[in-house]
Amino acid sequence: MKVENIHLAGVGTYLPKAVPTKEAVAAGWYDADECEASGIESVLVEDSVSAPDMAIRAAETALRRSGHEPDDFAALVHTNAYHQGPDGWSAPHYVLLNTLGRTIPAVEVRQGCLGMLASLEAAAGRLIADPSSKDAVLLTTGDNYSTPKVNRWTASKLFLLADAGSSLVVSRRSGFARVLAVGSLSDPRMEALHRGAEQLLPPSITAGLPLDFESRIQYWRKQWASGVKPPIGHFGDQVAAIADRTLAEAGVTMEQIRRVCHVGFNDDPLQTMFLEPLGVEDDRSIWEHSRRIGHTGVSDFVIGLERLWLDGEVEPGDHVMLVGAATGMEAGCAVLEITAAPGPQTAAA
Repeated sequence: MKVENIHLAGVGTYLPKAVPTKEAVAAGWYDADECEASGIESVLVEDSVSAPDMAIRAAETALRRSGHEPDDFAALVHTNAYHQGPDGWSAPHYVLLNTLGRTIPAVEVRQGCLGMLASLEAAAGRLIADPSSKDAVLLTTGDNYSTPKVNRWTASKLFLLADAGSSLVVSRRSGFARVLAVGSLSDPRMEALHRGAEQLLPPSITAGLPLDFESRIQYWRKQWASGVKPPIGHFGDQVAAIADRTLAEAGVTMEQIRRVCHVGFNDDPLQTMFLEPLGVEDDRSIWEHSRRIGHTGVSDFVIGLERLWLDGEVEPGDHVMLVGAATGMEAGCAVLEITAAPGPQTAAA
């Protein structure tokens, strides 16, 4: 979707302590060979702050940087990849109460690790479709995998699960970046890859089963070995296709992209599924940042964008691509133009 007159006015994150992967190996949590192959140096772990509370802390920073007041907002969109709190409870309204405190809609987007891109597209569409509404939408997310039913070190061989919160202020007014285009595409034939042999009823979490992507992949490996073809496509093709489409909508070439903010996957799957299909070398990626963070679910590219902007690794006039994935399988992309450098107060916030 081509976007006009929509900006990112604020960005904020909540990043807990980093646990070195070598400590995890020494403690017996993580296999030494897998650690070496992953390229991941550390993973963010939060033992006590809930996912919605991390989102709130990130939003406080984004709001402070944005220059917007609570009455400027038309809606709040909260997204996540994992459980937020009590069953049947509304995390979005809890976040709204503790950030803007207004009687505006609070919506939850369940789009997995693409949640922030889906939320950005929804927010842009709302602001464009109703020019008479308030000027801004607050996007928030938080995920905390420090729960009894998650082993962050073994749940998947593609990534190590990390905890974090992040927030963006989407605005019709000026900001530090202009949104040029955003969108996604999916291949639903591949949804079974993350379902494996698990039944739909009762849902696995209600039956006390852990989050275990790896066992579901192993199921399909055994099926393949027995002659049953798994529902596999080349996900890199989807990534390349959505990137090409979004670049065309933005009127930007891949050569003009200064940096790419991507998911926090381990080295090999990151290269195979994202960087190689995009033709991006490590020096244009955020690998040196993401390898010290892990895969935070929804916050990966927001963390990368904030870091690049605050550290001066991107400057006004530079183009940045955000690219990610969700189970389903779905790939998403946004193209931004940096329009302002951080001021002294912003950098210190």
